[in-house]
Amino acid sequence: MTTHTTQLTQAKAQAKRLSTLMGENGQSVPLARAYEMLAQSAGFADWNTMSAQLQKPRAEDGPAAWQLGGHVRGRYLGQPFEGRIHGLRRKGATLTEIEIQLDQPINVSRSALFEAPRRRIRSTIAADGRSVSATSDGVPHLVLA
Repeated sequence: MTTHTTQLTQAKAQAKRLSTLMGENGQSVPLARAYEMLAQSAGFADWNTMSAQLQKPRAEDGPAAWQLGGHVRGRYLGQPFEGRIHGLRRKGATLTEIEIQLDQPINVSRSALFEAPRRRIRSTIAADGRSVSATSDGVPHLVLA
């Protein structure tokens, strides 16, 4: 049995235990709702998203290792950050759109007179973790470490 199949089986069993335990405590929770609760507690939008992610083969390193809920760090518009991956979407054969929920807001304004704090950032990146878009001086907007 492959690792991703084992993880999906374990997640289903966990949702069943949650449904059963909630029922034993007087709060009837249908199994479908338990799946959704488990997925959301793991940082996924819904059970279908979590299930699809758990069924994907995983590479040990490189872009395939970027996973929903995974921790990332790097620089965005010159500011260091750490955060969790909130969204991933393939864009063609070589690019990925990534959305990151930052642990701490960062100020993306270069002006001392104005602040533009960001708690979530989104960018299209290549396999090397660098954004396709860049500043006027050629520095990528996003660089993952």
